[in-house]
Amino acid sequence: MRERRLGDLAVSAIGFGAMGMSHGYGPGPDREANIALLRSAVERGVTLFDTAEVYGPWVNEELVGEALEPFRGQVVIATKFGFVIDADGRQQAGVDSRPENIRKVAEASLRRLRVDTLDLFYQHRVDPDVPIEEVAGTVRELIAAGKVRHFGMSEAAPGTIRRAHAVQPVTAVQSEYSLWWRRPEEELLDTLQELGIGFVPFSPLGRGFLTGKIGADTVFAENDMRNGLPRFSAAAREANQALIELIGRIAAGKAATPAQVALAWLLAQRPWIVPIPGTRRLDRLDENLGAERIELTAADLAEIETAAAKIEVRGERYPEQMERMTNL
Repeated sequence: MRERRLGDLAVSAIGFGAMGMSHGYGPGPDREANIALLRSAVERGVTLFDTAEVYGPWVNEELVGEALEPFRGQVVIATKFGFVIDADGRQQAGVDSRPENIRKVAEASLRRLRVDTLDLFYQHRVDPDVPIEEVAGTVRELIAAGKVRHFGMSEAAPGTIRRAHAVQPVTAVQSEYSLWWRRPEEELLDTLQELGIGFVPFSPLGRGFLTGKIGADTVFAENDMRNGLPRFSAAAREANQALIELIGRIAAGKAATPAQVALAWLLAQRPWIVPIPGTRRLDRLDENLGAERIELTAADLAEIETAAAKIEVRGERYPEQMERMTNL
């Protein structure tokens, strides 16, 4: 697989988002199957793996740490700090980017990931109660101490990124971006290009919707997060099939799948974009990685843009209280 650069960090053009293996999407394969899949991703050339303390909480980092321990020095592991987790391992409401919490999370993540240094340490969500300069300064100290290599931010507003970057250079920003969530195009992408920061889109397949495998009658597991997302109501899923039909038309002409076209579209937007689709299945991993070989011509991209401009995506991506935590 070809490489791309997030700032000065070289990674595979497509990464792997591990969250869904233990968080957010209901019951999945057992631990050994997940470990085997993560190692298969390495064998196929993936070098960027994304996790966070809150996924589980904690168990996702432990899983990634065990799976990737044999590949130390060959892969980049990104993890995150900033949500509130109680002593019993339950996520609580709110965020916490106080310096003492950042340092505590870093030490715990090092242990769970079985590494000596965290490759990429993201602030998971901006904490409105802690100046971003203080957050960036704390990460700068961790970098100086050899415990972190690169600083990242997630779902942060351009102005906040600029302030953080002035204290400690930001290597990568992670935000949702796909054909059905395009807010980063309004200001964020230009800001990142100006500052030389890489971009890591999460949910690049719209939490599965852009694969074309989810319809109005799809039933999700009881503890699947999509049950609580407005964009995944039955009415919204039915209304948004127009986007799937568009992607499907392009895919048919490329002998590709809708998922591959959706990922190829992201790769075509900027050379420093590295999407991190997640999966629990080997065949889906191979499908996702195959997107790197799909070439969308200027005519293809123009066709997608013209058709997409006529489609109104229905449903908010998050409930209001979750959306308020983004773009601060």
